[in-house]
Amino acid sequence: MGFKMGIVGLPNVGKSTLFNALTRTAAAQAANFPFCTIEPNVGEVAVPDARLDKLAAIAGSKQIIPTRMTFVDIAGLVKGASKGEGLGNQFLANIREVDAIAHVLRCFEDGDVTHVEGRVDPVADAEVIETELMLADLDSIEKRRVGLVRKLKGGDKEAVQADRLLALAQAALEEGNPARTVEVDDDDLKAWKMLQLLTSKPVLYVCNVEESNAAEGNAHSQAVAQMAAAQGAGSVVISAQIEEEISQLEPEEAIVFLEEMGLEEAGLDRLIRAGYELLHLETYFTVGPKEARAWTIPSGTPAPKAAGVIHGDFEKGFIRAETIAYEDFVSLGGEQKAKDAGKMRAEGKGYVVKDGDVLHFLFNT
Repeated sequence: MGFKMGIVGLPNVGKSTLFNALTRTAAAQAANFPFCTIEPNVGEVAVPDARLDKLAAIAGSKQIIPTRMTFVDIAGLVKGASKGEGLGNQFLANIREVDAIAHVLRCFEDGDVTHVEGRVDPVADAEVIETELMLADLDSIEKRRVGLVRKLKGGDKEAVQADRLLALAQAALEEGNPARTVEVDDDDLKAWKMLQLLTSKPVLYVCNVEESNAAEGNAHSQAVAQMAAAQGAGSVVISAQIEEEISQLEPEEAIVFLEEMGLEEAGLDRLIRAGYELLHLETYFTVGPKEARAWTIPSGTPAPKAAGVIHGDFEKGFIRAETIAYEDFVSLGGEQKAKDAGKMRAEGKGYVVKDGDVLHFLFNT
């Protein structure tokens, strides 16, 4: 599985510039692995992982297939979006379908770029969007709870559970807190996710700074980082302008450009990694002469479910997983040498896959 991140932001914060850089980067990568632009505002990019290249080199893999991340450029956000202002309804519908929100905040001063509120204050901007999402959630919850009344009278168990969870979310929202602050028991997690509340989505604040502050950030991005830490959210500093320039360069030229800017890596790479951390995702690998491939799973995934990411039959007929830790595969020089050194393990259904595991699944058809 990959994951889907929605890009939101007020006008003139650099959201479109960032998305354009992403889609151009994706188009440039298309020759090396599967890529598709599903709609004009949706694009997929490779998740950067140097480990995959090392594994492929050791195994002599003919093809390298990274895992992918989908970005959705969610348009139409203005103050009043919760009441249908701008493209409010479209905005709210699109955001319900993403796994996380990348909230682009203007952290740069530029007199030539007008701010919709006439000032540069990324924390206040974040509050505008959060307020719109909270208002939309409250409106949705009230309507849904009214719609559950008949089922509740009939003792419908699913309705009772949904109403209880909606009540918890409503209480949090009425106190000025997003739904993601609600503590949900494991038994309720599935039902909670099905509610698709806008403010239950994890948030990653993307601080769009000037080129000169791309490496260290500035006072605005520091204020955002403090806000994010207080909320338990993530934050990352990026220069959308730099990313747009990089997206138009050849790989070798991009490396030189980054070095000249004093940057170790592209901001998009940091953005993707931050998204993975936010959603508690991990990567495992399958490696052979035909291909080396990365697969995304949630942290704590048992081996059969990890196998199911490749194909449902792998999970249904799971027998065992032959496992080599990434460090052992690399340091020993491949699968056979790791096996000879006793570093290949046979793991059963109860094994929890670890980040970087190189796996081979055995299953009944």
